[in-house]
Amino acid sequence: MKIGRCDCGAGYPVVRLRRLRTTPSVRDLLQETHLSVKDLISPIFVQERITKRETIQSMPGIERIPPSEIINEVQTVLDLGIRAIMLFGIPFYKNKRDGSAFLEHGIVQDSVRVVRKHFGSRVAIITDVCLCQYTTHGHCGIVVKGKIDNDKSVRTLAKVATSHAEAGTDMVAPSAMMDGQVKAIRKGLDENGFEDVAIISYSAKHASPLYGPFRDIACSRPQFGDRRTYQMSFTNPREAMHEIEQDIREGADIIMIKPAIPYLDLIYQAKKNTNLPICAYSVSGEYALIKAAAGKGLIDEDSVMTESLTSIKRAGADLIITYYAKKMAALLNE
Repeated sequence: MKIGRCDCGAGYPVVRLRRLRTTPSVRDLLQETHLSVKDLISPIFVQERITKRETIQSMPGIERIPPSEIINEVQTVLDLGIRAIMLFGIPFYKNKRDGSAFLEHGIVQDSVRVVRKHFGSRVAIITDVCLCQYTTHGHCGIVVKGKIDNDKSVRTLAKVATSHAEAGTDMVAPSAMMDGQVKAIRKGLDENGFEDVAIISYSAKHASPLYGPFRDIACSRPQFGDRRTYQMSFTNPREAMHEIEQDIREGADIIMIKPAIPYLDLIYQAKKNTNLPICAYSVSGEYALIKAAAGKGLIDEDSVMTESLTSIKRAGADLIITYYAKKMAALLNE
């Protein structure tokens, strides 16, 4: 007789699966997927030349903060038990190429220095590496004659990543979806003595309408065309796996899939097919949809938030970037 099998040839009524759901204590004992505060990464938007926090209508509860507020913001995150932040900089100065993206005292670089000096290694700092916030056209790469020049963009992204490493970041997260960006960034980091700085690659970043609220808060809407020549089509899961494999070959330490909820199948596939940690980015549109429905009284916000983030963990994500990080952490800490 095999352990765990009933030879009686019957299911119900001998087998009653509801026996394992009878009380909260029994359900807790048998819970298979556990969402933890340590799984969460909290995004932070720091904007140059503002003196108070700013909100936007499309992302209630998420703010652009002035540089003077960054210590308070990170302390709030740490007090909730979250140990990682994702820094996005919103510069005052932009131009057609790269603006202030790799300046020694750019908004991200100075923010990293402040956080590192004040908090040391108590917080893991991740910095977004892209050009969309720094360019007047809002695209993620350098535009030449109306087209994104991949190789020029890659060289610039390597400079940006190195400048973040010089400031003290733990990880850089290239999000531009340029071919060869991970290889160029790894080479640039290593040649400048930053072998220990890790790369979280936006390996399968899809051209999604769910980024709209982010573009509002980051002031990064493209001023012409769209991003479909470099971001992925949601119809192509095999291509997504190819992108992931390529980034691994180029030296990525962690791979990312973005958005999260519409791509749980890709998170699952990536988990099965690689030994690298998997990061999922639950994007602004996912957050805004829940907020909007909850605001109309159609759903319970805490319950839907918890179910959504748990499903991302269940699919295989080791790390989750979410605008609900602080709210979810507070709930988990109760």
